Amino acid sequence: QVQLVESGGGSVQAGGSLRLSCAASGSGFSINYMAWLRQAPNSERELVARITYGGTTNYADSVKGRFTISRDNANNTMYLQMNDLKPEGTAVYYCKAKAVFSGLLRGYWGQGTQVTVSS
Repeated sequence: QVQLVESGGGSVQAGGSLRLSCAASGSGFSINYMAWLRQAPNSERELVARITYGGTTNYADSVKGRFTISRDNANNTMYLQMNDLKPEGTAVYYCKAKAVFSGLLRGYWGQGTQVTVSS
């Protein structure tokens, strides 16, 4: 199994910054890609950013230029640097990994971390 643990959420004023971390643990797995998604109250979960093992990144248009996703493959850890946060960024942020485990490509989720941006 693959376990994902997020950290770094919190409360910040608009214009502030936060850095989220997601650490993957377990044994016998190989991560294909990792991603951050977020879910605001009464909204569907949406992709924020994604990074492949090779380092290719994708961002939602709403965060381009303000958020940076990065990854430490050696430690199976992913980061999301969030700058110039806006109130609409208030959501629970989830870490997701697509990994091969026991020969199967599966999706794994973290428990989520709350980010609250006040105006």
